[in-house]
Amino acid sequence: MKTRASLQELEIFIAIARHLNFRKAAEERNVTPSTLSHTLSNLEQRIGVRLLSRTTRSVSLTEAGRAFLLRIEPAMVDLALAVDELNDWRSEPRGTLRLNLPRSAEALYLRTLLLPFRYRYPDIALEVTTSDSFVNIVESGFDAGVRFGEAIPQDMVAIPFGPKICGAVIASPDFIARYGAPQHPRDLVNFSCIQHRFPSGVNYKWEFNDNAQPLEVAVKGDLSLDNDAMMIEAASDGAGLAFVIKGMAQKRLDSGELVEVLADFAAPSAGFWLYYPGRKYYSTALRCFIEYLRNFNQNFDNQAAT
Repeated sequence: MKTRASLQELEIFIAIARHLNFRKAAEERNVTPSTLSHTLSNLEQRIGVRLLSRTTRSVSLTEAGRAFLLRIEPAMVDLALAVDELNDWRSEPRGTLRLNLPRSAEALYLRTLLLPFRYRYPDIALEVTTSDSFVNIVESGFDAGVRFGEAIPQDMVAIPFGPKICGAVIASPDFIARYGAPQHPRDLVNFSCIQHRFPSGVNYKWEFNDNAQPLEVAVKGDLSLDNDAMMIEAASDGAGLAFVIKGMAQKRLDSGELVEVLADFAAPSAGFWLYYPGRKYYSTALRCFIEYLRNFNQNFDNQAAT
């Protein structure tokens, strides 16, 4: 009786074990959930060991499944790296780079950073997923993620992702003409503000710098949105004051469609960071992107210095 498992079966088992969800594992493997279930059932039947406990609501590893996963996963990683290292023999690297970004980072850097990387390495497939909530990039199958520095897990390696950015309080000229402009961040409690709601349901406290001291203001307003692009649209329509990444509103500020207030109280600039697991080996696609990003940052710094 044949008890060996094929490479495809092992990859499918690892995908299911990673997600503990057939639909998500099927999306990763680009097959149907029924195909995954059928493949795994055949493997369990052939080897005579149950690897997963399945109910209508949940999927979990059996004790044997956990032991099997710990045994084969390092070997599968080594095998994938061995295949990936063949890129060193090609004139142009190949592979797939999977990134998870906040929507604001994608809006800022799609044209200036991500697409140029794609043009530089045409044989590397770039898969970008946007999410403003925290994502476990390892469990979700991403090579790397992008977040603000304070949101990055301590066990990750991180490098700057593009230049630093700053926030700005914006409004339409009509809004300012009708209601006036705040002169100090504490005045914001008397104005209608567009709330920025995080995926957790918590509203963002607007951050300022008052005489070199950090200042947070919990603003008030009846409109809550969850991303800068929509807040810029709403502010342009006169819905209230909004706190957004300045670079995303720069064209409208330059055209006069929007105006900035409280600029003298702007908090120190911050920036996005690319982060990835602190392991010794990376895929060729990720190594190429890290090198490209370092050069991008260095070129920007050199231009800023001249």
